[in-house]
Amino acid sequence: MKYFWIALGVWNLIVFFVYGLDKLKAKKDMWRIPEKTLLLLAFLMGGLGAVLGMRVFHHKTKHKIFTIGVPVCLLLNLAALYLLLFYKGGVF
Repeated sequence: MKYFWIALGVWNLIVFFVYGLDKLKAKKDMWRIPEKTLLLLAFLMGGLGAVLGMRVFHHKTKHKIFTIGVPVCLLLNLAALYLLLFYKGGVF
């Protein structure tokens, strides 16, 4: 179970830095990471990293799809973790 939490933490750290990288690319007028990809990363258990990335880097904070969608992804991530860990004894 320890490795699960480590992997989840590393994944969210990666998502956090992807949001930062996209912000950097936006400032330098470079090729950007598609919005679908950023949202998918949040949905695939990276909600915490995405929320923190949005707040720390002030990135995508004016786009409704992100200001609503990313927190919803975080809530879905938390619900999935709850079901995984506690529903009918959990997997772990």
